[in-house]
This record gives sequence, structure tokens and C-alpha cells, in this order.
Amino acid sequence: MSNLQEQIEQLLDPILTSLGLTLWDLDFKKEGPQWLLRIYIEHEPGGVTLGDCETVSRDLSTALDVEDLIPHAYTLEVSSPGIDRPLTRAKDYARFAGFEAKLETRAPIDGRKRFKGRLKGLEAETVKIEVEGAELALPLEEIEKAKLVLTDDLIAAHQAADEQQPN
Repeated sequence: MSNLQEQIEQLLDPILTSLGLTLWDLDFKKEGPQWLLRIYIEHEPGGVTLGDCETVSRDLSTALDVEDLIPHAYTLEVSSPGIDRPLTRAKDYARFAGFEAKLETRAPIDGRKRFKGRLKGLEAETVKIEVEGAELALPLEEIEKAKLVLTDDLIAAHQAADEQQPN
């Protein structure tokens, strides 16, 4: 992670903590002619509200203006990673064990790069996934993209978490 991203995270941390939120992911890159700073936030249990996104966007924008960390124009987007979220950290594979996911590796493993199946967790930097009745072990560093699959089980788990959230 770049030094700029670390500095942005340091500004963001107290904002999120004060709202009971956590950082899911931060992405700062040039898309076409424009720079885009994407912040994905989450709230456990339950989900992120539009008000959460607005508050984080406003407070972070103010903090970034005061600190003047980004020397050029950019667009700030704050959102939830969604129910069928990308898996970006090692702990995501353990947290979402039991749910269906799609994974793509950098290089072929056993003749293929794309895998879809039920996550079995993470063990010693190896993602365990059950694909077509067989349990496979994929090295974490070889996974290029991974995302949860929107299933009835995932929706039910998300709804149950929402119901646990105090109003």
C-alpha cells in the first residue's frame, strides 16, 4: 500500500471509529483522465446506510482538504462493498467460510484459472474451497480476484445480521 493510502487511512480511522464503522477497502487510482478515491465501509452486524456514506464522505473530504494530501483533482466515492462483496483480505476467506464464492487465479492451477464453490476457510495462507465435490487448496498469493456469489444463504445471513443491529 502506498504512503498516500496509509495517510488517507490514518485520516479515515477516527471518522469511522466514531460512527461504529470499519474500513473494508480503499482504492485510489486513475480511471481515464480522472483520479478516483473509492472508500468501502462496513458496519457489523448489519449494513451501511446512505447516511453513513454521506457522513464519511463529508468528514473525510473536509479532513483531506485541511491536510492537502492529494495535490490534484479527484473524485471521492464512499459506499458499502455490497452483500456479494469482493474478498480483498486474508481474513475475508475465514469470515465468509460456508458461503459460495468465485475466485480467479493469476496462473492456471490444475489446468484452470476460475473456480466457483463453497469457501471452507483459510489455512496457512491457503484458501480452501469446495468445487464440484472436491476440496481444493489455492495459494492466497495466487488469487487475483475473488467475490462472494449472491445466494439465498448469503442474503439470509445478511438479513439476520441486519435484524441484530440496534436501531
